[in-house]
Amino acid sequence: MNIPGDLKYTKDHEWIKVEGDIATIGITDFAQGELGDIVYVEIESEGEELDREEVFGTIEAVKTVSDLFMPVSGEVVEINEELDDNPETVNDDCYGAGWMVKIKMSDISEVEELLSAEDYKEEVG
Repeated sequence: MNIPGDLKYTKDHEWIKVEGDIATIGITDFAQGELGDIVYVEIESEGEELDREEVFGTIEAVKTVSDLFMPVSGEVVEINEELDDNPETVNDDCYGAGWMVKIKMSDISEVEELLSAEDYKEEVG
């Protein structure tokens, strides 16, 4: 299982990469593995201001549909439109081309409340 050390994580299995006040968000390798073959990603929150832990979209696999939760508060400034036609990219490259949204964070201090890679490893055991 791949858990990059330079990212932060949530107990809901999202990852976040912070660059200034912009954060890129996706789901973890553990999450995509548990979901199995991803067939659809629906994110219609572009331009919306969302609070931490609010749902920003859904991800559908062959057997289940799961909500996607915001790790931190902010405005969704970009959606990965490549996932519309190629949702399996999340299975193939969840930390790279399979990212889901980019947000402009409204409270960067919330990042400190997220899990480190080590903490996330313990979480998923």
